[in-house]
Amino acid sequence: MTRIILTRHGHVDWIAPERFRGRAELPLSELGKRQAEAVALRIAGSWQPDAIYTSPLSRCIHTGEAIARATGSSALVLDGLADTDYGQWQGLTHDEVRQRWPDEHRTWLESPDLAAIPGGESLADVLARGLRVLHEVLQRHAGETLVLVGHDSINRVLLLQFLGLPLARYWRLKQEPCCINEIVAEAGVFTIQRINETYHLAGVTADAATRSAQ
Repeated sequence: MTRIILTRHGHVDWIAPERFRGRAELPLSELGKRQAEAVALRIAGSWQPDAIYTSPLSRCIHTGEAIARATGSSALVLDGLADTDYGQWQGLTHDEVRQRWPDEHRTWLESPDLAAIPGGESLADVLARGLRVLHEVLQRHAGETLVLVGHDSINRVLLLQFLGLPLARYWRLKQEPCCINEIVAEAGVFTIQRINETYHLAGVTADAATRSAQ
């Protein structure tokens, strides 16, 4: 039995108001740093990971480093965990994309599995590299516990795969910053035991983050 703890990086500034973040390098905000510490303590208190893997983007690397400090494990980068490549949409708000690519944006919201992002990835592309990540880590860590630190998009796609659901259900899942998903893999079958769990973030607020920075 292999246990996967799937989490998302902490808060960054482009989460609200929402922009297509993609491959942009965005540092964790003060709130995001506190969330990373909180999820690190949650993981350290419940599991002893044998390995930690993060997206190559710094917001995930820094979240993974917090988990590594708390658990005594080391964090390594896996390129396949990167956020979706949003091509020409990267850095734009939904309103800006809607004005410039109204048909493509409508498809993204209504039929995300069919969306063609100009110069970017499709959800099928994200799934393909997500499956390569799963194959690699499950072979490398059979019978162990591992942490994957990803993004909203790659996490949703992986969870749909675990649930046996199509990419058309992409918007039916939520992934909050530094949430916890727990998945058990046994004999080729995935069982989700927790999804988008955030109680460990209670009390971690933007106001507290502002006070800590003063």
